[in-house]
Amino acid sequence: MKKSFSFFALLAAAAVGAAVIPPTPAAATSGTTPAVLVERLTGPNLPNDTVGRFSVGATDLGVLWNNGAGETLAAFGDTYDGAWLSHANDGHNGADWRSNVLLRSTDTDLSDGMRFTSAATDVAGHAKQIIPSQHGGTIADGRWEETTIPTAGVSVGTRQYLSYMSVRSWDFPGEWATNYARIAYSDDNGNTWDSTSGPTWDNGTTDLSGFQMHALVRDGGYVYMFGTPSGRFGSVRLARVPEAQVLVKSAYTYWTGSTWSTSESAAVALFTGQVSEMSVIHDTVAGRWVMMYASANEDIVLRTASSPTATWSAPQTVVTTADYPWVYGPFLHPSSSGGELYFTISQWHPYNVYLMKVRLNAAGTVTSPNLIADPSFERDTIGTTWSCMGGCGLDEKTWGLTGINNAWIAAVTGWTDIHQSVTVAPYTNYTLTAWVRTSANSTAGYFGVRSSTAIVSEIPYGPSTGWKRLVVRFNSGSSTSLQAFAGLWGVTTDTWAQIDDVTLTKD
Repeated sequence: MKKSFSFFALLAAAAVGAAVIPPTPAAATSGTTPAVLVERLTGPNLPNDTVGRFSVGATDLGVLWNNGAGETLAAFGDTYDGAWLSHANDGHNGADWRSNVLLRSTDTDLSDGMRFTSAATDVAGHAKQIIPSQHGGTIADGRWEETTIPTAGVSVGTRQYLSYMSVRSWDFPGEWATNYARIAYSDDNGNTWDSTSGPTWDNGTTDLSGFQMHALVRDGGYVYMFGTPSGRFGSVRLARVPEAQVLVKSAYTYWTGSTWSTSESAAVALFTGQVSEMSVIHDTVAGRWVMMYASANEDIVLRTASSPTATWSAPQTVVTTADYPWVYGPFLHPSSSGGELYFTISQWHPYNVYLMKVRLNAAGTVTSPNLIADPSFERDTIGTTWSCMGGCGLDEKTWGLTGINNAWIAAVTGWTDIHQSVTVAPYTNYTLTAWVRTSANSTAGYFGVRSSTAIVSEIPYGPSTGWKRLVVRFNSGSSTSLQAFAGLWGVTTDTWAQIDDVTLTKD
């Protein structure tokens, strides 16, 4: 999916030795990001070690569903090995391109991340491509195929269904053409797939189909299929099929706004507005359906409804491109319930997948947002929102855990930190988190919160060559304002730490 950012233009630049710079992201809303980062799921030097364990160094999407036995399956899009960073981010310089891969997780506690336990592999340590792709070649009817991308998954009994699209061409940013969308199936928990005999929604040569990217939800004896056209500028429509007939194309019916029709062309938009790379769940605990997608300005938003065919609420922003540039592809975790929503997002830089969390109250309104402004340092507010004690600054070299930027602190001797003042409610429990990595000689780092006169709560951190998550839980006491900080003591030689993705939320 990353090639929707004008892949061919980037590849041409790489071919002639020019600097490969992705386009500037769309202008973001002025609001903040209510969702909080839980963990980066893929890439090097991280708890999942997807590079060493599965040869997954760069990838996107993270389509999630429950396999029916309590295990979460995660399908990813175009995937590359650990050599990705040495190949100018074009993906076609021998970086083990697979159009799609599948990882699995039995992790039921997502508060500290999601651990992958296995993958569909061809050899040990190598996640295989599960759906065939021409990788630039013709399919049986003579049309061109660039890649095959998963868009949704669902289980019925022990059978797994995976919707995917055959991409014909990557066009202008946010625009691509597909040959068709199809549902593949697996009877061995995703190890092998039949990707040829399932129902197919052909897009012709003029992109007529409104069901080229899907979201699949099993409910009440049916599998509901939400669909959008290829690209990022279409509306969402709805179909459903009896769960025992998922592979029977003629069994699908389409919502006309008042009834179900056997004609795909009779399907109407559920609401106005552009919808791309959507995900839908039925939160049975909260009694509502939740849809999440990338909006026209590329912020991640959600809507809720009492049923698939009911009126959907106005969109609420959960992730802004100001805090997470080049964000796309939100996919809700199947265990999300009771208004506590976990979901994945993807970023072009560093072309990996993240686990996020957002909360909704009983009315379906986003609540308990992150109280830290500019949490990922992408807004460049050091000196205004963020302040320094000693030496600190901004790295703008794609070293961050997310996006481009991260903060740094450094000292030879003495104390240095980066900090931000936040308004808090008195006598309230909070959780403060951040991701930190340091120089090898950094042995006296501290992360926490303080008042104007004393430390409220802090934890030490030592040397870490990879990104490490730090968590501080505290009660605000009588305070109405506190400072969140990350700092260190210099050890007579250059000592430094990098900080990214700081969050402060009510418990």
